[in-house]
Amino acid sequence: MSPFTPVPGDTVSKPAADRRFAPFHRTAGASRAWRPLLLAAAVALSACTVGPDYQRPTSAPAVVFKAAEGWKTADPADVLSRGDWWRLYGDPVLDDLVARLNANNQNLAAAEAQYRQARALVGGARAAFFPTLGANAGVTRSGQNGSGGSGGSLGNDGLYAGGGSSVSKSYDANLSVSWELDLWGKLRRQLESDRAGMQASAADLAATRLSLQSELVQDYLQLRVLDAQKRLLVSTMDAYGKALRLTENQYRAGIVPKSDVAQARTQLKSTEAQSIDLDYQRAQLEHAIAVLMGVAPSSFQLAAEERVPEPPGVPAGVPSVLLERRPDIAAAERRVMGANASIGVAEAAYYPDLTLSASGGYRSGSFNDWISAPNRFWSIGPAFAMTLFDGGLIRSRVEQAEASYDQTVATYRQAVLDGFREVEDYLVQLSVFERERQVQQEALDAARESLRLIENQYKAGTVDYNSVVSLQTNTLNSERTLLTLDGNRLTASVKLIAALGGGWRPEELERPVLRQAPDERQ
Repeated sequence: MSPFTPVPGDTVSKPAADRRFAPFHRTAGASRAWRPLLLAAAVALSACTVGPDYQRPTSAPAVVFKAAEGWKTADPADVLSRGDWWRLYGDPVLDDLVARLNANNQNLAAAEAQYRQARALVGGARAAFFPTLGANAGVTRSGQNGSGGSGGSLGNDGLYAGGGSSVSKSYDANLSVSWELDLWGKLRRQLESDRAGMQASAADLAATRLSLQSELVQDYLQLRVLDAQKRLLVSTMDAYGKALRLTENQYRAGIVPKSDVAQARTQLKSTEAQSIDLDYQRAQLEHAIAVLMGVAPSSFQLAAEERVPEPPGVPAGVPSVLLERRPDIAAAERRVMGANASIGVAEAAYYPDLTLSASGGYRSGSFNDWISAPNRFWSIGPAFAMTLFDGGLIRSRVEQAEASYDQTVATYRQAVLDGFREVEDYLVQLSVFERERQVQQEALDAARESLRLIENQYKAGTVDYNSVVSLQTNTLNSERTLLTLDGNRLTASVKLIAALGGGWRPEELERPVLRQAPDERQ
């Protein structure tokens, strides 16, 4: 390492007046001119890289998920071994909707564009390792006034003389090359930082895709639950309609009072109102799915289906797997890597820069013999540049980079903790919803049996119609509650899959899967 290496905690002021060593140029002796280049190349070969090498920060230790015990593990066919995690629900319509989201969602397109920006930034950082070649050709006309009188003429040599003033032309054509040697690893650390930023952007793209897919799958599953509730209410209205007609016949026969007819009609219309309310809820979900797919709600319609998908068995895995599968955690970890490399970039400002430069071309005051041997010129030589004093500016930038690194480490550790919490929450949710559904199914069976018995008693004339209406309402509420629990279980399963990283794979950081070709089926 260089003797200029600062001592940690040093308070001596660094660079200020930006005094820099002047470049050395030679215009003769080609063999001698290459000596600085050979020397610089030798120095470059032994160059070091300043700044700390990256090591993954430690995170909260965890061996197993507390709520995973007793949770139903996935069957071998259901293991999340591929990216299309939504196929676990076995619904071809859902598969098609997610494919259209991947191709047309505008938020996903914005995240993809942001990733391409980060990828282009890496290309720019990599270009700094190569020489810069430039070309220039131009003509300059200049004049100078003297103290003599007016008058004068333009001569054949392009000079305007006489009267105490002169005007001249200069023709110039040259090629130049400049190459900054990465002696202290500044360019390498910058490339490392930009590459980490690109990988973080790739993880952000994967996280955005996973979030949007999760939102669409949840909306679709809830829509299917609403379809099931709609079918339940329609069948219930049919049963209530038959009960109303039976009650009206009994009233005309003088068997029951008119109040029974009013109660039966009230029950029917109340259920019909609940069915109408579901139309609005379903339309909202349908519109949300359309927007997620990048189409106008007016041009999209999703037909009702009889089947409601079942929650799949989801492997809970272990915490170490969670760190690899969660794209948001991967993004936070890559930002730590980038911040670590930025420390090296800031520390490299303590050391001198070495730039190799060369130029050559033709310069003449006349266009006629511009490109000719007598007008040829060239120069070549290294340039050392170093800031000698800056009042502590470099040190402050190093401290900023170190503080930024500490911030990203804390963010990464918090992301890990949040990931553990989310998985634990959804494991508990699924377990609770499963037990609650079993109890609710038992309650529904009891309500149906009670309704059957009370209807028989009403037909026998031993009870009034109020008892029947009360049990009909209780049974319908139990059936709708059971369907709501099914929807909650489906939503919790989707959230658990997303919390486990879905089908995201770590290798996408280097070569992320971008948007698919637009689907022609609109």
